[in-house]
Amino acid sequence: MLEYLLKRIAMAVVTLFVIMVVSYVLLRLAPGDPTKTTIIGEGAGSQGISSDKNILSQNKALREKLHLDKPIYVGFYLWMQGIVLHGDFGESASVDKGRPVVGIILERLPITVSLNFIAIIITYLLAIPLGIHSAVTSRKNLDKGITFLLLFLYSIPTFWVALLLQACICQGGIWPMLPLKGLSPETTWGVSTWSVLFETSKHFILPVFCLSYAGFAGLSRYARASMIEVVRQDYIRTARAKGLSEHVVILKHAFRNALITLITLFAELLPGLVAGSIIIEFVFGIPGMGYLSMMALNSRDIPVLMTLFAFGGSLTLGGIIIADLLYVVADPRISFDKK
Repeated sequence: MLEYLLKRIAMAVVTLFVIMVVSYVLLRLAPGDPTKTTIIGEGAGSQGISSDKNILSQNKALREKLHLDKPIYVGFYLWMQGIVLHGDFGESASVDKGRPVVGIILERLPITVSLNFIAIIITYLLAIPLGIHSAVTSRKNLDKGITFLLLFLYSIPTFWVALLLQACICQGGIWPMLPLKGLSPETTWGVSTWSVLFETSKHFILPVFCLSYAGFAGLSRYARASMIEVVRQDYIRTARAKGLSEHVVILKHAFRNALITLITLFAELLPGLVAGSIIIEFVFGIPGMGYLSMMALNSRDIPVLMTLFAFGGSLTLGGIIIADLLYVVADPRISFDKK
């Protein structure tokens, strides 16, 4: 097991390095100059458009700081050198200019983690029991109705649902029952703790729903398909023939063997938990990792984007390794030791 784990970690490091190389090359080859956009935007927003000489001077200094004046391979080497030797991911060029990228990410990370953690817990608590129930009652009218409803939910675009809900039940909409933006009330002064918690929970309802419903529909279908395949096996018929109750047969024997597919899906949860949803955070004005990604992409903030790519790639590869280890826990017949 240890030998296998070390090999997987080594492969993950190599894979992450390739991801970083490709990401950096694509960012450098993308059209446009992020330094000019940043400098001109700042000048127009604060003191008006600077003189051509001043703009050129600022542009040159920023290009040197971001290593854009050097060849692509040299710029990537210097960026990696800062990380490996000093743990320095650089400073933001436009999103929050001058601030360390790591500080910006750590500031927004708890927001995204809390939001997506709630969404994932709700998704699994509802999707897996529903998938098991659908598998047990397959080919019945109830299962057909559930399947149609879930496929309908899965096919609806998330951004369309978010905008529709805002127009219908948010402040300024037809039935203004829920807040329109953010994850916290505008003011907490002179308000009791319970009132603050209640108002804060109202901000979570729509973002969590929009993050959950598509995953809920997809996960329940995976759980159903896995369970249907398992309940047709010979050992399930044998367990029933021994007189075991249906609950024991389904939950103890069938469900454990159906976990392999669900564990595979777990590899996607870890990066999603931290990366967040760009669309949902943007629509609801949530200052999390997804919103940060959107702003960094719009302004081509290379230090922020590279750090986000490194972070997301690490979590994806880490999720795959954790899923491999969970296979052994779910099914003792699986072993990574050499025979």
